[in-house]
Amino acid sequence: MMAPSGLKISNSIGVDIEFLPVGKGQKAGDAIVIRYGDPENYQVMVVDGGTEEAGQLIVEYIGMYCGNACPIAHIVCTHPDGDHASGLRTVIKHRRVQNLWIHRPWLYAEAIASLFRSANWTSGGLDRALRSQYPLIEELESLALISGTAINAPFEGATIGPFTVLSPSTWAYAHLLPQFRRTPDSNVDAIKAANMWLGEPGQIATLFAAAGAKVANWLPEWWDFELLSEFAATSAENETSVVLHGDFGTTSVLLTADAGVNALMWAHKFAVAQGIDLTRTALVQVPHHGSRRNVTPTVLDLIVGPKLPSGSTTKKIAIVSAPKDDEVHPRRVVANAFLRRGAPVYATQGRPVRWYRGMEVRPHYTSMAPLPFFGAVEAET
Repeated sequence: MMAPSGLKISNSIGVDIEFLPVGKGQKAGDAIVIRYGDPENYQVMVVDGGTEEAGQLIVEYIGMYCGNACPIAHIVCTHPDGDHASGLRTVIKHRRVQNLWIHRPWLYAEAIASLFRSANWTSGGLDRALRSQYPLIEELESLALISGTAINAPFEGATIGPFTVLSPSTWAYAHLLPQFRRTPDSNVDAIKAANMWLGEPGQIATLFAAAGAKVANWLPEWWDFELLSEFAATSAENETSVVLHGDFGTTSVLLTADAGVNALMWAHKFAVAQGIDLTRTALVQVPHHGSRRNVTPTVLDLIVGPKLPSGSTTKKIAIVSAPKDDEVHPRRVVANAFLRRGAPVYATQGRPVRWYRGMEVRPHYTSMAPLPFFGAVEAET
């Protein structure tokens, strides 16, 4: 494996989270391995598997640090994009997995047929249409069934080991699924009536293109002058990303995958209802590899905390899965926004990043520095 970095936090209580490197250039993804318990008695959990190459890294990592016979208690596939789901096939093939948490679109065909444009869909026809568009998810389902792995749906309120699913709700998922890029055409009027319409597909595609574009112009930014926009929009697939809150007794973490503003707002609302203060987490994942289309100042105030005076003591850390040699992610304006709120950003960028409490020290892990405060950030396109 590549030379990793370790982030040692004091007052250890038995959690180990490692963000493995995924992709290069602008080919990003997530692959996260979690151990919880103590060094001699723990369980293993995987959140997303990145690309096929990342899936092999997960298999090797678990073999190296947990043993080849170690089962995986839980795998969570946060959403159907290939850069998060592809590598999970390798993991299921080569490791014993007890539970797979995944959204299978076809299971909801009968209940949501009215949310698609055609009035002639039968539940069986829509089931087949959805399966045909998501062969990767169907393959993961098949592998799990063959291996005897239990399959569960990660919706709001579900408990996965020490984690609670904060988003999406079943209702939100049902109204977003017809807006996925590969599902049949939506019944726009029905979705608008539920106040769940994200926008025309062409508009979302344009925003995606802008989010991934190389920077043409730079603007100055300083601590008391934030240029992160209050407007952000992303795809329906990203808005169904599973948002997880992990509670480890005296510390907690927030994993966001590719969640957008809607998903993060729903997560915050559910957390408040459960008495969870997201601003008190010790670790937060930067959504969608640091895209500026997934967060706003208002959202960050709610899930990270309010802006702090320059020179303040940091309250937590943020970790972003960003590929090596990527000139786009994480966006500087996003990294600055997290740092202002007491969460310096650590980026994978080709090497694993480990955050742990109460687990063994690994002498071969090196320390690393967070991203600096950038005096110039990307201009809006």
